[in-house]
Amino acid sequence: MPELPEVQTVVSTLNTLIKGERIVDVIERYDGIIRTPFFDVIGQQIHELSRRGKYILFHLDDVVLISHLRMEGKYYIKQDEEFDKHDHVIFVFESGKQLRYNDTRKFGTMELVSPDQLEDYFSSRLGVEPQAEFLSVEYLKRFAHKQTLKGYLLDQHIVAGLGNIYVNEVCFLIGLHPATRMNRLRKKDFQALVEVIPQVINKAIALGGTTIRTYTDSLGVTGKFQNELHVHDKEGEECDVCSSIIRKTFVNGRGTYTCPSCQIRR
Repeated sequence: MPELPEVQTVVSTLNTLIKGERIVDVIERYDGIIRTPFFDVIGQQIHELSRRGKYILFHLDDVVLISHLRMEGKYYIKQDEEFDKHDHVIFVFESGKQLRYNDTRKFGTMELVSPDQLEDYFSSRLGVEPQAEFLSVEYLKRFAHKQTLKGYLLDQHIVAGLGNIYVNEVCFLIGLHPATRMNRLRKKDFQALVEVIPQVINKAIALGGTTIRTYTDSLGVTGKFQNELHVHDKEGEECDVCSSIIRKTFVNGRGTYTCPSCQIRR
């Protein structure tokens, strides 16, 4: 599943490839992706793409197209080639280019909102972005109850954009087992979260995200953060800090990789 750094990479790449293009047609080959009528996008220009959490925002003339890739959604740039069976939504541009949304599982969504509706749209869905200017000990403590550390970090209503890969890495770097209950955390643990979350996310963005078997970018960009991973997807390998063997368990129903020596459970 693409997480925030991978989505940011898609946004940055599409800004270089289709910014300024004008939409002349939208071909809908599966009617479960588009949640609102798309008549209004015909003839509109793409002025900018941006990101909020794991959502991609296409800023058009007077509407915003909000896209969520979910599990396996991908965008491709094509021109005249035959459609793949999983190409479900195709944006045809005046230039002849096509932006194709491809989704094996068909879980992705698209909908239109007006620019003045954006704040309300996201206020009920997402917490703050995982950058330093939005995080504080006081903010993080406000939502800490008896949930697991992993469940807390995966909750998009608290910090937007964190997914399984980066949560596993954050937990390792702050030295806590993901099954630790949030009411057991100390002030220094919250301070560590404030420092480590932006470090992990910013480094992953700079490296183009993580290219692993569960998500591969489709726009010709290969992420390199997989070379920086300490524990995620490393079951049976030695910890690069203490040489203990990395274990895989499940916390909150998600595959969880930990070092039994470096990470304590309170």
